[in-house]
Amino acid sequence: MEVHKAVLLLCLFLFTGFLRCHSQSTDVLEAYIKTDGAWIVKLPKSQYTVKTVEDCAVKCNKETSFTCRSFLYIEKDQDCVTLPANSKTDQILRRTSAALYEKKEYLLECVNGIGTDYRGTKSKTKSGKTCQRWEGTFPHVTNITPKTHPKADLESNLCRNPDGDKGGPWCYTTDPEKRWEHCDIQDCTEECMQCSGENYRGKISTTASGFTCQRWDSQKPQNHGYIPSALPDKYLEENHCRNPDGEPKPWCFTTSPSKRWESCSIPRCTTEPPTIVPELTCASGEGSSYRGTIAVTVSGKTCQEWSSQSPHKHSRTPENYPCKGLDENYCRNPDNERSPWGYTTDPETRWEYCSVPSCGDQLRPEEPVIPEGEECYEGDGSSYRGAMSETVSGKKCQFWTSMEPHRHSKTPPNFPAADLRRNLCRNPDGDRAPWCYTTDPTVRWEYCNIERCDSKPSTQEPPTNPTEPAASQSTSQETDCKVGNGETYRGPTSTTIVGVTCQAWSSMTPHQHASFTPETHPDKGLESNQCRNPDNDVNGPWCYTTDRNKKWDYCQIPDCDGLKCGQPAVKPKRCFGRIVGGCISKAHSWPWQISLRTRGKIHFCGGTLIDAQWVLTAAHCLERSESPSAYKILLGIHTERATQSSKQERDVSKIIKGPAGTDIALLKLDRPALINDKVLPACLPEKDYIVPSNTECYVTGWGETEETGGEGFLKETGFPVIENKVCNSPTYLNGLVKEHEMCAGNIGGGTDSCQGDSGGPLVCYSQNTFVLQGVTSWGLGCAKAMKPGVYTRVSKFINWIERSMKEN
Repeated sequence: MEVHKAVLLLCLFLFTGFLRCHSQSTDVLEAYIKTDGAWIVKLPKSQYTVKTVEDCAVKCNKETSFTCRSFLYIEKDQDCVTLPANSKTDQILRRTSAALYEKKEYLLECVNGIGTDYRGTKSKTKSGKTCQRWEGTFPHVTNITPKTHPKADLESNLCRNPDGDKGGPWCYTTDPEKRWEHCDIQDCTEECMQCSGENYRGKISTTASGFTCQRWDSQKPQNHGYIPSALPDKYLEENHCRNPDGEPKPWCFTTSPSKRWESCSIPRCTTEPPTIVPELTCASGEGSSYRGTIAVTVSGKTCQEWSSQSPHKHSRTPENYPCKGLDENYCRNPDNERSPWGYTTDPETRWEYCSVPSCGDQLRPEEPVIPEGEECYEGDGSSYRGAMSETVSGKKCQFWTSMEPHRHSKTPPNFPAADLRRNLCRNPDGDRAPWCYTTDPTVRWEYCNIERCDSKPSTQEPPTNPTEPAASQSTSQETDCKVGNGETYRGPTSTTIVGVTCQAWSSMTPHQHASFTPETHPDKGLESNQCRNPDNDVNGPWCYTTDRNKKWDYCQIPDCDGLKCGQPAVKPKRCFGRIVGGCISKAHSWPWQISLRTRGKIHFCGGTLIDAQWVLTAAHCLERSESPSAYKILLGIHTERATQSSKQERDVSKIIKGPAGTDIALLKLDRPALINDKVLPACLPEKDYIVPSNTECYVTGWGETEETGGEGFLKETGFPVIENKVCNSPTYLNGLVKEHEMCAGNIGGGTDSCQGDSGGPLVCYSQNTFVLQGVTSWGLGCAKAMKPGVYTRVSKFINWIERSMKEN
């Protein structure tokens, strides 16, 4: 018994010791911020081989050669590089498989207490004098230097508090008449905002009237489209007040059913706001930095002064937007519109965009259509001009003209031949495939979700049920292809992308490694030397190689093909921003689109195939008759004349209208449609899913084009989702949009669904799939400025759809 007790105590000691060590190794990373895909080239540096990322953090913390502000860790190589630089001091570059870890204390631009630990980058005093370098002797010979205070981080000429001055950080100045002066640095505990609070990251979570804020990741009691995971660059943390959409100040949804949202009362900071480099003759990107003197709109109307409320009352005043250069009546972009604009002096026209020249060779956002999509890329993808704007892990691409959340030099003026328009995947720098910067602040860049033209898998038999999710179909364990990023791939391929044989995962020859072995990852299929993805690498399966000069490399595993809902065989153009004002679709690229017709086969509404025997449409399309026999449905057609050999014609056997007061209906076909590459269902969304604000979605139809061309052909257009909070404002639809509806459109007008498109689909692209999010319902006119289209929100009717299909 005593022996057993001793063994038990020993086990308990070892176990608690493990927990303590594990906790300590995890805690060491809490002082760092991680950014995937980021790399800094900087000397001096120190390089180490370590087993874990925590070991690398320890190396940085103990660095003696220089002040370590960040480190790079390459997991597959177990390579650790400690650096004196970070993203505030040096340029960030792209590199696959690298992760940059930056010490949080060196990124803070505020002080705790008297600021002895301040490590920010301020280098001017309260009166605006430039700081003298700490090791300098001119104009002042100093007695506090890097040598006398080695732990005070007295590098360069940055404000510091090496002697514990009660007034906070200070510096010697470059003014011979002023030896030293304190710096004006915000207190970290001070809750204040710069400008309109777009970058406010404080923790105030009550509104001006005292309402408690609702958590951003909650949909109760307020449904909304500001979803933290979809808008990572907006820092929608917990229930803190934020400004994700260009309001005059931070706000939040409230937990009160009687108050949907309200602004928060946050004082302005006393410190100077961040400076911008004004653009006086042209505009980059959306034109937020334009400070020129153009004061006339595109139609020649004179702009109203920003400080005036006549003839148009508004909130875009110099007081509400103090950092936006709202001087006189010059065209500006205070609220993240697509280009500079102004209120007009014409009482009949509230506002219009301005014709401000673009800087360099970049295209203006309002210029035409995105080029026709391509299904794959040739070579390294430098010539790819398709419409993909999503990475391999499903992240949305950052606009090439934008510097948020990632600053970079890959801009249209710097790469004029690379076609860096909007946020489309491109390869401006000769990488191995098209890529983009992401809108996730923690992931700098990723390759895009596009296949090489010569790596498409051989034709396979389609699955028996095309509406089943990928997980339920033939898996990658049975065929030599991968699903998604290949985390579940268990196929036989055991050579790299360039044909080198893979090293066995259990072997340490020729490459030593400890991170990925059969013992460390027993459920990842690492029994032999086959390509696998044990670390969920976004770029797919890989392996250690038998080439002594190449530790590891990716493998060329094709994607598993087959007919799936929302994945057309013919890739759509995804014509964005230009069926009023849209473009003619590629034939059969929207295979779920149906034409709802009279018995005389006259088209009058659209609809969406959601199952082999069911179509979803708008209830108002069925007002002419309650009898199913009054209608015909045509599938697999491209022209309104329906002369294609792929045409399928069905009668309607049952009509099921949605709940009272809603504009949605189900039509049951008299017999199932034949599912093929020209007739395919769209996917349904998750129950109660809210499409995030600014998501790019697409509508299709044979409706009225108002003489914009393309009559008789299926047309498409894309535009962003507008959050109901914005859409219901007095400027737009003034409270007319209900919770079970959603808005989408360009607020400047020009593109929209119209008569004849009613009942048709609004689909949004995500994870390589088109999902049916809306049913075209109503609007105030067609393609009118400030009057976006309104769509029935399909996610609110999932239970009703599933129940109706099951019972009928």
